[in-house]
This record gives sequence, C-alpha cells and structure tokens, in this order.
Amino acid sequence: MNIGKRCAAELLGTFWLVFGGCGSAVLAAKVIAMEGATPLNIGIGLVGVSLAFGLTVLTMAYAIGHISGCHLNPAVSVGLMIAKRFPSSDLIPYVISQVVGGFLGAAVLYVIASGTKGFDLAGGFALNGYDQYSPGGYNLVSAFVAELVLTFFFLLIILGATDKRAPGGFAPIAIGLGLTLIHLIGIPVTNLSVNPARSTGPALITALFGGNMAAIGQVWLFWLAPILGAFLAGVVYPQIADDK
Repeated sequence: MNIGKRCAAELLGTFWLVFGGCGSAVLAAKVIAMEGATPLNIGIGLVGVSLAFGLTVLTMAYAIGHISGCHLNPAVSVGLMIAKRFPSSDLIPYVISQVVGGFLGAAVLYVIASGTKGFDLAGGFALNGYDQYSPGGYNLVSAFVAELVLTFFFLLIILGATDKRAPGGFAPIAIGLGLTLIHLIGIPVTNLSVNPARSTGPALITALFGGNMAAIGQVWLFWLAPILGAFLAGVVYPQIADDK
C-alpha cells in the first residue's frame, strides 16, 4: 500500500478517535434532563468516555488496520519504529497525518458543540492538562508520570497483541480494552492523552476560537511523556519477547 493511502487512512482514523473520544466527553459526559422539577444527569460519565475512546480504536483497527496499521497516535508510531515494526522513513508522514486528523476531528466537534446555548470553550473542550487543567488538580510531576507509565503499558499491549505469536484476529479487542482501562485510570489526572495528536487538536481549537493560550502551553508534556513512554516500550518489549 502506498504511503499516500496509508496516511489518508491515518488521518481518517485519528479524526475518528478525537471526534468520537473527545466528542463523548464534550457532548455526552454530562447531560441534564428534567424529570418534573428535578434535574437528572443522564450523561455517560467517566466510564462512558473511557469506553468511547476504546471503541474508536477498536473499530478503526478493524476498518483500517490492514491499510495503515491503525496507529492513530504519534507515540504509537514511535514505539513501533523503535521495536522495528515500522520503517523510520514513514514516521514523519504518519505523524503529520495524525496531527491533521486530530485537528479536523476537534474542529468538527467544535462546530457541533457550539450550536447549543451556553456552550463555552472555557468549560474544557476535553483538554489535557495539569494543575488548573487537571480534572483532579494534579501537578506537573503527577501528570508526567501518569502519561509516561500509561503510554508505556499501552505500547506493551499493542506490541504484544500484534506479535505474530499472539492469537490471530484479537489484537483490536485487546488494544481497545487497553485504551479503555488506561482512560479509567488517567482521566482524573490529565483527562488522559497518551496521544500527542489527541492533545494537540482540542488545544489548537481552544486557542484559535477561545483565545486560551495557556492550555496550548501545556501540550509539550503530552508530546514528551507519551513519546518517551512509547520509546521505552519499544526497547523493553523486544527484550522480554525474544525467545532465543
């Protein structure tokens, strides 16, 4: 498959991840309905958002895995490259496609979300962050460690599930459930990224249309920590998986 088609698949897949995962947080996490005079929250909450992110990867893995490998994430591409599962010559085109896809997914989400009264980008827009942008008020160190460790284990899951010795056909399920699990752990800390493209899209939209430059000033962490975690997994997995 030529690089253009693979990059197009990565763009569409990352669009789906950001639109579906962040969309569940922005549009569906908290939904207030009235039962008589009593307001009820019928939103999907943290568990629902975690599952939505996992489902975006699971569905795209079956849809485009055979085209591009379904990375949808610069950190995943780096980890696979370090583990010698992905050619270094394709890294930059993949990363550009993923970032563009993430931005477009966030842009379409903004168009939809801004169509209701009372919408305000200052309310969050599924931003990743630490300190004031952390749902639980976690500091930079907590955020960095969480993103590094969770990305490390996410890449271990990916590398193990896609190993030629692993049971065939089940990798998307393991990877999707793995992403669900790490969101259940990490949402309170950073809103969970483990994906630089996922972090960059909403931050850019918030800066462009909300004038919030502070949020985009934290995006560096969500490039550095996931890529470092993925790099370490790319080094460690071949060492423990080598049966020689």
